[in-house]
Amino acid sequence: MSAYVVFIRDNTLNQDEMAIYAEKAGEARGDHQINPLAFYGELETLEGQEAEGVVILEFASREAAHAWYDSPEYQAAKAHRLKGANYRVVLVEGVAK
Repeated sequence: MSAYVVFIRDNTLNQDEMAIYAEKAGEARGDHQINPLAFYGELETLEGQEAEGVVILEFASREAAHAWYDSPEYQAAKAHRLKGANYRVVLVEGVAK
């Protein structure tokens, strides 16, 4: 069953750290099969707290999402994201087809 990692950026703290994150996160993709469904496109908050940006990544399974997220390469990138912005990140399973 497909799984989705959703990044919601609440606010940016340090643009330089975010630039490093963007570079390292791209490199962390490696051989992982990731399908970006949304990537910081124009957004409209319909309810709740405003967001600066949203990314939705599709993976073949929950395990595949964890393999990428928990990888040493992504964890190294994540360290810069944590310094660069406040995010909420969730992993959600898709519906059975």
